Amino acid sequence: MKIAILKERRPYETRVAASAETIKKFSDLGADVYVEKDAGKGSSIPDADFEEAGATIAANAADAVLGAEIVLKVQRPMIAGEKQDELSILSSGQSLVCQMNALADNDFVAAMGEAGITGFAMELMPRISRAQSMDVLSSQSNLAGYKAVLDAASEFGRAFPMMMTAAGTVPPARVLVMGAGVAGLQAIATARRLGAIVSATDVRPATKEQVESLGAAFVAVEDEEFAQAQTMGGYAKEMSDAYKTKQADLIAATIAKQDIVICTALVPGRQAPRLIDANMVASMKTGSVIVDLAVESGGNCALSQIDRVVRKNGVKIVGHANTASRVATDASRLFAKNLLNFLMPLIDQENGTFNIDMDDETVSGTLITRGGEIVHPLLKESAETPTTDMSDEKPVESKDEEVRVIAD
Repeated sequence: MKIAILKERRPYETRVAASAETIKKFSDLGADVYVEKDAGKGSSIPDADFEEAGATIAANAADAVLGAEIVLKVQRPMIAGEKQDELSILSSGQSLVCQMNALADNDFVAAMGEAGITGFAMELMPRISRAQSMDVLSSQSNLAGYKAVLDAASEFGRAFPMMMTAAGTVPPARVLVMGAGVAGLQAIATARRLGAIVSATDVRPATKEQVESLGAAFVAVEDEEFAQAQTMGGYAKEMSDAYKTKQADLIAATIAKQDIVICTALVPGRQAPRLIDANMVASMKTGSVIVDLAVESGGNCALSQIDRVVRKNGVKIVGHANTASRVATDASRLFAKNLLNFLMPLIDQENGTFNIDMDDETVSGTLITRGGEIVHPLLKESAETPTTDMSDEKPVESKDEEVRVIAD
């Protein structure tokens, strides 16, 4: 059995879907592993490390995938009509395992089906205990939450911790984290370690205990509706307009007192919820910083711009793209381990075959295309769900004082 690991070509992507550790594990299972030349360059993993672990370095992507049963990537390959057609080098019957943005990119899913590729969208991994070690969203969000706070610190003109010196006392920074998922909780922990006074908000009542256990204050309108605001699966319920108004007023008052706001709220397959409008930005102190981790999905902040740092009314709004990829070495290692944990139970070492077990929840939950057909029911549901902009307020006038491009 041959496994191919390809170089990433999408903008802002520097990770790779393998590590020396996972290459060795696949080789121990009897697989022949081929890695495209320079696939690990963006993650500071040289080809020599892969070769030492047992991989063969292929001169190009076409050579790497030729005859491969399984193809591993971090992000979905580009299709016809994009910068280049990566999908065309794959053959019918091959299995592709990566993040596919399947709930939002209907064209890609359709192209996968037409090409006869068996596709596993790792972002659809079910939320069950056994699948935690396979959950790419959690592993990458952890690093993104950490990096977001460091990005904020680098743009902030003051120190995070309180400092008492002979020349006077430096007050601690105040940080608000919006969204208490994996990225948000890591952002809270990182900001606390740096000495900031941290608060956090989330619409799910179960997150209050998690936030407070990390030493942060929880910000929410805690009425009877809030107590019932979570489904059995741990997801947030749609709140009434009256509750949304009360919560928005509380958040607006809280944001005005903050030095740094970290936005982490994402909804799979949909535009990111709009949490900060221009009026809220205008209320913040000069020198404050907003980091928007949701910028690639439309942004939690109305003024964020992808891969730019924008200054509005003296407030810096940071919109780094693909934040996890900016910690590429560790992100690649964790992502690769997620893929290994997913694939190992499906590889028959004795026969050298890849067995797709539809009774396995991790398989049925991630399989989107097979045999030329789209097989995942959620894809049709997501295609029928309209995307809405959650902000209907008119922005105040603001002077665009500075726009700084982060990457070429």
